[in-house]
Amino acid sequence: MYGAAGAPARSASAPVVRSLRRPPPATGVSFMNNQKQQKPTLSGQRFKTRKRDEKERFDPTQFQDCIIQGLTETGTDLEAVAKFLDASGAKLDYRRYAETLFDILVAGGMLAPGGTLADDMMRTDVCVFAAQEDLETMQAFAQVFNKLIRRYKYLEKGFEDEVKKLLLFLKGFSESERNKLAMLTGVLLANGTLNASILNSLYNENLVKEGVSAAFAVKLFKSWINEKDINAVAASLRKVSMDNRLMELFPANKQSVEHFTKYFTEAGLKELSEYVRNQQTIGARKELQKELQEQMSRGDPFKDIILYVKEEMKKNNIPEQIVIGIVWSSVMSTVEWNKKEELVAEQAIKHLKQYSPLLAAFTTQGQSELTLLLKIQEYCYDNIHFMKAFQKIVVLFYKAEVLSEEPILKWYKDAHVAKGKSVFLEQMKKFVEWLKNAEEESESEAEEGD
Repeated sequence: MYGAAGAPARSASAPVVRSLRRPPPATGVSFMNNQKQQKPTLSGQRFKTRKRDEKERFDPTQFQDCIIQGLTETGTDLEAVAKFLDASGAKLDYRRYAETLFDILVAGGMLAPGGTLADDMMRTDVCVFAAQEDLETMQAFAQVFNKLIRRYKYLEKGFEDEVKKLLLFLKGFSESERNKLAMLTGVLLANGTLNASILNSLYNENLVKEGVSAAFAVKLFKSWINEKDINAVAASLRKVSMDNRLMELFPANKQSVEHFTKYFTEAGLKELSEYVRNQQTIGARKELQKELQEQMSRGDPFKDIILYVKEEMKKNNIPEQIVIGIVWSSVMSTVEWNKKEELVAEQAIKHLKQYSPLLAAFTTQGQSELTLLLKIQEYCYDNIHFMKAFQKIVVLFYKAEVLSEEPILKWYKDAHVAKGKSVFLEQMKKFVEWLKNAEEESESEAEEGD
């Protein structure tokens, strides 16, 4: 069958054969004129809507205005402020705006870099910086922060970051504002709302150099110790390894125990001064013991060791009673002791006889001798193989003039400790009787001579 043009008609059942030849390309003009390319519109409108919504949702100025308006309505009643903040957390995005929220509560508005308030922003007087400068008021503000963070636990990290930032901005605040922030921080450290690690911000070089860090620390520690005590403060500092860093509040040329003690004692913080002095002494003792053991292991001459120890005693103000304990521990740690009880006493006597001149150099006071006796008692009790060696060690030291009669008699009478008391007193009984008889004979000879 043929079509109108004379070409054979294709039957309905005939297969369709597609040409493998590509059609000739259309010219650019005819394509543009005759066919308008359609642009994709799958989700463009959605994106525009989301961007607009996002901009409105994450506008810190709008958040600030809401908070400040609410604070203005509550007034200076901090109980009402706490209730307002509690209720607002359900409507406002505290998680996103933690920094803005805390800026407002502390400074009255959003802080620019450096700690200044922007002139064109709203601000409120219901804040820490506008409050009265006294501890009672700061304690009340601390309760506002406590309640807020207990209610919205996720704010804890944001608040910690905020305080670290505020400490770095201290130079941008007035002296009164710094004092209020210091008192508030001390209270919050005391009740556990803040971790002592935030104090790292005070070691900023510029703050230290200009004396801002030390002055701020005075107010902070006063309020902290007022809430707790120096032992609780010390425990918090130890947890974050800051117990040995307090002298860094001063420039390098003033980082001495003497300067720290004078500064904080005059500021009314004698307990903090004593704590730092003790910490420095403990650190110096550890270094002394470490160096002493190294000198002994090298076999340095006793005269050199004695000279070094005496210099360290003077430099770090370490009393002889402390030093004799360090020397004893060092001497006893330089040898590997025999595990057999019948042999360890002989080994100990031989070893201690060698080191008796070193020990004698640091028992020039009766109290030092008594300290050494107590150290020997504790060591022999704690190391069971030495239980029977106690009396032999004491007699050796008596003959080597490390120990004298009076401290031994005092130890025997009432200065001993409970560790192994009955065993050691029994061991010393005959020697003490001999000492008493020798003392009586010396007294009678002296009387006859008179």
